[in-house]
Amino acid sequence: MARRMKPSLYISVDIEADGPIPGPYSMISFGAAVAGRQDADSYAPADPESHTFYRELRPISEDFVPEALAVSGLDRDGLITEGSEPAAAMAEFSAWVREVSVGAQPVMCGYPASYDWTFLYWYLLRFTGASPFGHSGCLDMKTLYATKAGLPLRAVAKGTMPRELLSRRRHTHHALDDAIEQAELFSSLMAWPGR
Repeated sequence: MARRMKPSLYISVDIEADGPIPGPYSMISFGAAVAGRQDADSYAPADPESHTFYRELRPISEDFVPEALAVSGLDRDGLITEGSEPAAAMAEFSAWVREVSVGAQPVMCGYPASYDWTFLYWYLLRFTGASPFGHSGCLDMKTLYATKAGLPLRAVAKGTMPRELLSRRRHTHHALDDAIEQAELFSSLMAWPGR
């Protein structure tokens, strides 16, 4: 008898950081929104505002790149005193992922996933010792679009996508806003038959 596969629960994640890599630099905020659920037969989009998670984090090092910090608009001095402790925030996030994905396998999706996943996975392992997504439970929306559109990856940007695929929300560089916006993009990409 064939083993029945669990559905996938896609969770759009966006992070803001004060530098290019985790460890020497800090993830200063992250947001997550449930995008939808896929079983063997179909994909069902979710209302991305229904199940969300957001934290601003205390920096883990003194080093930062001013231009990277400026993207988020967050105040680093404020984060040092008011930001969540990374260990507590990552434990809360892991618990939230397990709660929203009961009966399914959680998959992080991002645009591009490579940057956000690097920070998210590193923080999860460093501060909780485990990832609710496993070591490879991520999907890159940029790659998904390139594959469906039949384009080279480097030819892809949101500005090259058909307008009907894009969310009507603005990309604000607030991690939760952007996670919700990208959850809508993900659901559009899942429904899109391609070129």
